[in-house]
Amino acid sequence: MSDRTSALPLCLLFICLALFLIPGCGGSGNSVSSEEPPVFSPLQVLVPEAPGTNTIGYSPLILDISNISQGYLTAISDSNGTTKNIQLSADDGVVYSYFINSGDSAVIPFTSGSGTYQVSCYEQVNGSQYAALFAQALEVSLENEFLPFLYPNQYVNFTPDSEASKLALSLLAEDATEQESIDAVFQYVTQHVTYDEDKAVTVETGYLPDVDETLSTGKGICFDYAALMTAMLRSRDIPCKLQIGYAGDIKHAWIDVYIRGKGWVEHAITYDGEKWNRMDPTFTANSEDEELINSYIGDSENYTLQFTR
Repeated sequence: MSDRTSALPLCLLFICLALFLIPGCGGSGNSVSSEEPPVFSPLQVLVPEAPGTNTIGYSPLILDISNISQGYLTAISDSNGTTKNIQLSADDGVVYSYFINSGDSAVIPFTSGSGTYQVSCYEQVNGSQYAALFAQALEVSLENEFLPFLYPNQYVNFTPDSEASKLALSLLAEDATEQESIDAVFQYVTQHVTYDEDKAVTVETGYLPDVDETLSTGKGICFDYAALMTAMLRSRDIPCKLQIGYAGDIKHAWIDVYIRGKGWVEHAITYDGEKWNRMDPTFTANSEDEELINSYIGDSENYTLQFTR
């Protein structure tokens, strides 16, 4: 066995410092929804909008909640030189933290589904010190429960003009099955992107993936792999969750996909015609010992979910 796979996959040997991790909860197994994802014909790359018809907050931070039924809000920061922090929590107890630089905006998803969310907003005062701006409870009723996992957001950022979106739509005909689409995206990413060992040990806290940069450089860390595959699958109208947490005791990112009639398939990405095989995209791309990797990633107890983006 090579040095690369003598213990666990290379990705497990480095900490993905890019993640803001706050304790949460996770589960395992497939769950079939009481409803199905929306159907778009032709395939449609969804574009978030911030029309300003319904907002909360005030300068230096405005939250546009005009489209919360679509599964997101848009945070808009003034250009006053300070970083803003939005914390979002629902009944599941998971606290999601988003940071927005001066003059930027960010799409923030309601990944916990319909329900009551508490939104708390802060402004940087000095270094890691933040002062409270405002807080408010939001009642969210999603038009479709899968919408947060079809739209782009701050962590999975893409548009119809993104190279990742164009590539996803060009890989297969529009009438390709979900399984064919998932397999094509999986095969492309794992064959064209290699693990960036230097980036893994130098990436700074607060790092966010750039899916088109990952495509153009052909290199990335686990976070980049997961974000790229999520963007490509969402571009083909396949609900996909970017999952952030731990593989063993190392920070990691992976994806879950939804298949009509089957439900959410956790850690899974390939289908051999008879059964699903759990295949973490980062591990698969870097492993020379398929049996070792499959035995590891096939055990859901090796994963601890903290956040869904």
